[in-house]
Amino acid sequence: MTLAARLPFTFGVSQFTTQPWTFDEDVERYARLGVDTIEVVEAKLDDVRHAEQMESIAAAGLAISGVQPAVRTFFASRMMPRPTNLKDRVAALRGSIERLARFAPGRPFITNTGAHPGGDTAEAMRMVGDALGELAHVAADHGVTLALEPLNPTSVNVESAIWTIDQALEVIDRADSPHVGLCLDYWNIWQNADVAAQIARAAGRILTVQASDWRTPRSFADRIVPGDGAIPLGPLIAATRAAGFEGAYVVEIFSLDVADSLYDQDLEAVIGRSRDGLAAAWTASVQA
Repeated sequence: MTLAARLPFTFGVSQFTTQPWTFDEDVERYARLGVDTIEVVEAKLDDVRHAEQMESIAAAGLAISGVQPAVRTFFASRMMPRPTNLKDRVAALRGSIERLARFAPGRPFITNTGAHPGGDTAEAMRMVGDALGELAHVAADHGVTLALEPLNPTSVNVESAIWTIDQALEVIDRADSPHVGLCLDYWNIWQNADVAAQIARAAGRILTVQASDWRTPRSFADRIVPGDGAIPLGPLIAATRAAGFEGAYVVEIFSLDVADSLYDQDLEAVIGRSRDGLAAAWTASVQA
């Protein structure tokens, strides 16, 4: 597959989308496939070569849209069960910022709440808001931001304590820092009640946007290519643009434990199809 024509928006890909590839393969292939920005997944970095790998991104002509820290939840979650102590998890996130911020100036480090061990959503929102407020000073000192992501209700009490944009904004308000904002993942929030109004209320606080598409999940990780499912991406992009967001639209796909896993398919073709799907949704957003 060759370099594609320029799009009217910034096209990004998360390294979660190409989980079977190595970090180095991601960088080389994204650049060749016409991807503009990369969402870095810290877990894919080599501990010894991480500085060289991060520097290779700019050398390949890619920008960084955001960073997914190795430990990105404040409470334990299915994907990241350890450490179990909140203090240790905050320390791990702080370490990720200190390690990687110099390679991604001005970019968001993406977080979510994790699953409160007792299912206490109210307490989780208070505790995460306070922890984000504490980490905001670290982010400010290192020239980056923190983006809180509400997850889909399928992840409640498994990966997350919150599932709506409004809940995330309440936590962000509690953090009380210009260095804390929202990660808007369409797969997670498209079923929110009055979602366009919620996106409008997030105006000025959307730090990164992620896209994939929805079918009724067959597993814990079953997302599909943008444009292949039920999510009304055009109207969501229109609402996001109306809220003032001008950053990258990042394809983030998880595809595990399903018979037709995208991870078992031609991932270069998956990127190309995702690009085309987002381009069609962008056109629809202009016409909305």
